This record gives sequence, structure tokens and C-alpha cells, in this order.
Amino acid sequence: MSTARIAFIATITLACGLLGRRYLAEPVYIASASMEPTLTVGHHLFVDKITYRFRKPGRQEIICFESPVGEAHDSIKRVIAVEGDTVGLKEKKVYLNGEPQLEIYTRYTRAGETLEGDNLGPLKVPPDSFFVLGDNRDNSNDSATWKDPATGERFYFIKLERVRGKVRGIY
Repeated sequence: MSTARIAFIATITLACGLLGRRYLAEPVYIASASMEPTLTVGHHLFVDKITYRFRKPGRQEIICFESPVGEAHDSIKRVIAVEGDTVGLKEKKVYLNGEPQLEIYTRYTRAGETLEGDNLGPLKVPPDSFFVLGDNRDNSNDSATWKDPATGERFYFIKLERVRGKVRGIY
């Protein structure tokens, strides 16, 4: 096999890999405990970049998105409320459209303490936006605790354009 042919095959392979990572799926690594017990530190997952080209994220789905508070890494959280929903927290309990939610996937490491974000709302989710929380509620930087880094003003929603994809499959 000639050197030119090997170079051509290597170039095509590299281009396919880069295009696949950009448009189809991308590997991610869980580096924080914010999604425990569902996703623990050290899990390797794929971000499906195709699904949300055909529909918006739904409640309970785990999504990857660009950090809205200027962090250098993407974030992974669970969608709690979608556009048009009314969401609130009262003593750490999530209320969606006025109904308390049964969330068997959550963890509270500081259950006896009242923390910032444990009581808020009710808030109406604007169009093309989502209210997201980590499953490890007392150890997560999410919709309940976000503040604008420049002004310190609270904000509660992630915009659709920041969503990178749906988290799938451990490898």
C-alpha cells in the first residue's frame, strides 16, 4: 500500500470521526457529584446530538448543555419543567403545575439544612426554556441556585440554544 493511499485513508477516517463527534454523538465524563446517585463521578457517557434536532427535551430527560454561568465545561442535569410549566420548590420538594413530585432518583446530603434554592417560585417556564436540577440536590449548581456572574442576579432557566444533546449510554 502506498504512502499516499495510507495518508488518504487516514485523512478520511479523521474527517469522519470529527464530523461524527460534532453532529452525531460526543463522549462526556462525569466529573462532579451533582447527578448522584444516577450518574456517579467517573461515568463515561455519550451525548446524543441528533434527537433534539427533531424535538425539544422533555421532563425527566438528562441533558448536556453549555453552562449558563460561564463555567468552562458543559453541565449535565435533569429537566424538571418545560416551557409553559409552573415550577417551585418548597422545603426541597419540587412542585410542578401545583402538584408535588415523587422523585425517587434524588439525593439530599444536607436534608436537615435550609439551603439557597430550597424554597423558590412558583416560576413559569418561558418559551424555549427549561428548569433543570441535579439529582444530588444539595450539591448541584443548577436552576435553583444560578446567578449571573456579572451582576449576581438570580436566573432560573436554561435556553434551548444552549442544549447540546441528550445524555445516553454508559461506556
